[in-house]
Amino acid sequence: MLTAFALSALALLAGPRIGETAPDFTARTTTGETITLSDLSDKRVILEWSNHLCPFVQKHYSSGNMQTLQKRSRADDTVWITVVSSAPGKQGFVTAEEANALTKSRGANPSYVILDSEGDIGRLYEAKTTPHMFVIAAGEQQALRYAGAIDSIPSADKNDLARADNYVEQAMRSLDNDRQIVVPQTKPYGCSVKYGD
Repeated sequence: MLTAFALSALALLAGPRIGETAPDFTARTTTGETITLSDLSDKRVILEWSNHLCPFVQKHYSSGNMQTLQKRSRADDTVWITVVSSAPGKQGFVTAEEANALTKSRGANPSYVILDSEGDIGRLYEAKTTPHMFVIAAGEQQALRYAGAIDSIPSADKNDLARADNYVEQAMRSLDNDRQIVVPQTKPYGCSVKYGD
């Protein structure tokens, strides 16, 4: 099921850039709500690309790392949006009911889950992997402040989490303290996003 959305022609040409306004979109969530990114301008927004069958995603959920980040961000009045861009027949594709069941079974705590089975939002953000993370600042401009990997160790081994630098957490902390984000962009790692043709 999904998704009507509004795309910025400029964003389509340029892709998202750090410091510039994050591309706007409107989408239906797995619980039937319609959300528009620009309507959330009073909140910080985190976008997480996900594929529950990807070992790199499983690392962050089976360890509780992703859920901890989600809870921490929502306690900070941040909107967390999990995006699934897997196309029908591709690894990670789920129905809305399956996505909601996954959220519950994993103890996940996103604000919303969006099924982007046409891949439009993923392509708008040039999402390449699962996970691929984006942090968007609150404010009228909704500037993209971080894009890239969730952390510094590109592995599927959860034993690496303790010694990894968590870039999303660092970005949130910097924004909390009105400081410049030291590492605003990194190369994402994980499974390729399973777009359709």
